[in-house]
Formats: sequence, C-alpha cells, structure tokens
Amino acid sequence: MELKKWLKKWNFEKLKINAEFLEVELKFNDTDKSAAWELYVELLTRITTQTLEPIHGDEKTALNSVFSIFPTTREILKRNGRSCVQFTKIAIIILNQVIRPFTAKWHRESLSGAFDDVDRCSEFRKDLSEIQINLRNYTGMLSEIAEVENLTTMEGN
Repeated sequence: MELKKWLKKWNFEKLKINAEFLEVELKFNDTDKSAAWELYVELLTRITTQTLEPIHGDEKTALNSVFSIFPTTREILKRNGRSCVQFTKIAIIILNQVIRPFTAKWHRESLSGAFDDVDRCSEFRKDLSEIQINLRNYTGMLSEIAEVENLTTMEGN
C-alpha cells in the first residue's frame, strides 16, 4: 500500500509531506513492528488515548505525559536503530506535526500560569481532547504496523 493511502486510512491526510515521499510503498520489517509495538503500548496507557474526565486529573501532569512521547520515541528509535526506517518516517512526522504544536503552545501557557486559571484549564482540556483524536488514530496505526489488535476503542479507553 502507498504511504499516502495508508495515512488517509488513518485520517492523517492533512499532514504536510513531500509528494514524492508519499508515493513510497509501505513494507514494515520486524524492527519497524517491534518499534511500533513499544510506542503502541506507551500511547495506549497514557493520557494520549485516555479520556481526562473534567473532575479528575491535573493539566500539568497531562501535558507532561503528552510531552514525554518525544523522549520515549527518541529512545525507541535509537534502540531499534537504522533498520526501522518506515516506523521512523511516520513517528517523526507525528511528533513534529501533531504533538509538537500542542506541547509548544501549552508549555508556554503553563509557564505563564495558565493552569492556575479555570478557563485556561478548560481550554487545555478541549485542546487535549482534540489532539487525542489524532493520537488514537496514530495508536491504531501503530497496532496495524505491529500486527496486534487495536485496543484504542476498547471500553475504558
């Protein structure tokens, strides 16, 4: 399957990617699958895919959890090495185009005391809810790469 068609399947057709790059055929090797499994488990068990109920949780902790996907992904990439090329291409795009805008905005806001303001906390939760849609799609995508059941829609997720 072409990368372009695969990204569209998972509702990522708005990502900005070099057109020639999109024509690449996807073929995931065992290292790609292993890396995808590692990140799948991380995303599935974090606020990235779990609902943050209005009366529960803490915005700063949730922001830190989303941000932690950067060092987690970097470690997975380093550990799996240069042979997980297809996983790397997808992971870098998601980090830079989906997660980074959210964390950059809210890191600055948190430094300005936004999480001391009820209205700003509400805005954060709204933004978190919106990014979670993409992160659930990404988690589903990772399950497909890893060739495991997609549990992102399981009750309680």
